[in-house]
Amino acid sequence: MRKLTSDNKRIYLIVLLCTLSHSGFGGSRVAISLYALELGATQFSIGVLMALYAVFPLMLAVHVGRLADRVGPRLPMLVGTIGVTIGLLLPPFFPSMSTLYISALVLGSTFHFFFITVQGIAGGIGGSENRARNFALVGMGFSAAGFIGPFLAGVAIDHLGHVAAFWVLSVFPVVPILLLWLKPGFLPKARKRAAADGPRSAFDLWRVPALRNTFIASGIISSAWDLFQFYFPVYGHSIGLSASAIGAVLGVFALATFTIRFVLPGLAKRYSESQVLTAGIFIAAFAFVLFPFFSNPFILAAVAFLLGLGVGCGQPMSMSLIYALSPAGRQAEAAGVRVTANNVMHLIIPVLFGSLGTAFGYAPVFVTNSAMLVAGGAMMRRAKISVPAN
Repeated sequence: MRKLTSDNKRIYLIVLLCTLSHSGFGGSRVAISLYALELGATQFSIGVLMALYAVFPLMLAVHVGRLADRVGPRLPMLVGTIGVTIGLLLPPFFPSMSTLYISALVLGSTFHFFFITVQGIAGGIGGSENRARNFALVGMGFSAAGFIGPFLAGVAIDHLGHVAAFWVLSVFPVVPILLLWLKPGFLPKARKRAAADGPRSAFDLWRVPALRNTFIASGIISSAWDLFQFYFPVYGHSIGLSASAIGAVLGVFALATFTIRFVLPGLAKRYSESQVLTAGIFIAAFAFVLFPFFSNPFILAAVAFLLGLGVGCGQPMSMSLIYALSPAGRQAEAAGVRVTANNVMHLIIPVLFGSLGTAFGYAPVFVTNSAMLVAGGAMMRRAKISVPAN
């Protein structure tokens, strides 16, 4: 049997931490949005709540990446998991609409300490030949969590109540906290930075054309993921779906992201990361157009599965591309730039589309986001990004 610190053991333990931590975080979006609706919130208010998840990551992501590059992964990952736990426990102790706003801020800001750090270390475990595989495995962990968290949140709301759902979700980060606190030896060490003649600031990373195009594409496809998770509960509630049905559709979406990531290592051997990312963006664009035409939960689940295939292959490939294109020792910082770009979209999209939905209904929300995805896919197709040989 291989030692705990072997490359395979390292990546599998990191995937376990991702699954558990993100189950609590992902479920919080469903719990917060449906609890807010129960308290009488409007679509605009739900949009503001979801946008608050992006406020601090927008401002702090690059600094978090630099911290992870400098001190190693343990500290920022601990901050992330402990912060998610605190964010989930606030609504049960202080049940009010005001608390939900604070909880969204805490959850969004602290979880990204964990998320950015994982992006900065996963690509280097086992060498460049395992980069796509590692990000696919990490993506599978997040996908599994995307099923577990929303589904259990919906079931808990239906059977235990809105407040109790937060207690259920708060259990998930406990094991990651204990592993990171007591047994951190499986984590890789901080990498040595590249020579000083490389890009010297986060803005210089943005100036690299291949990186910039990947950052933008990542933000667009990430906003599609974010919009679906924020807006589908609102749409489902409006057409009379139960919380369990909403959670189940979100779970099918997550199942699709898990499924596509299972085959991603094989796809990455046949096609470039850029080609897979571009295809994922176009698939997601097609799926978004279909949503407003259906109210049957089974058909909606099928459309959600198609969407999950698109965004599910897009995110790991964008992370892999950014890792490969970044200067040595600055992968977490580049991941922070990616998260900043993503959260610019996360901050704008929920408020924009929440307002659009309030004023014009649901169809323009889905169609407009589809058009944005098409534009991103066309940009990536023109860019023809290639990864330099290592």
